[in-house]
Amino acid sequence: MANNSDRGKYWPYMILGFLAIGITLGFWTVKHAIGMPVHESNEYMLKYQTADIDANQIQEAQARFDQRYRVKLEDMKLSDFKPEHLKRKPGKIVALNPVNRISYRVTDKAGNPVSDANVSLLLTRPHTEKEDQRFDHLPFKNGHYILEKLTLKNPGRYILRVRVQKGDAVGFMDTPGYLKPAQ
Repeated sequence: MANNSDRGKYWPYMILGFLAIGITLGFWTVKHAIGMPVHESNEYMLKYQTADIDANQIQEAQARFDQRYRVKLEDMKLSDFKPEHLKRKPGKIVALNPVNRISYRVTDKAGNPVSDANVSLLLTRPHTEKEDQRFDHLPFKNGHYILEKLTLKNPGRYILRVRVQKGDAVGFMDTPGYLKPAQ
């Protein structure tokens, strides 16, 4: 004859099992979250937290820049690269070479060159930061801010992201680029 006192004693073990599963999943989540660091925001060349906190000031500085100045990438040929996954027509994509000379022209609205701006360039790839190259304080020569030698190793898509600061105005411009595979 079965003893009725043994019935219903499994529930404490179920509670302990669910608690162990919860603690294990919590530990796993924290371990994986720590393993994924917060990266810099490529869009504004700042840490993501700073860009998030100062988003309104960044947009106001960009508006002031757009009212006063213009930035233009010069001496670069257009690429014939057409991304197959895009259904829309892509914008201008510049052709990159293994060694490049990058030249930006910063002018005021009247077309006069601006010689005392702080120009920075970030070469990045979409969706990764492993191959980022950052160049601060590009030198001003003959009306242009010039980076004499930009070396690229891997073929594929790139973004030339320039940041121009002049007083309280800060402007950003992205130019997509493509380096063809060696043939």
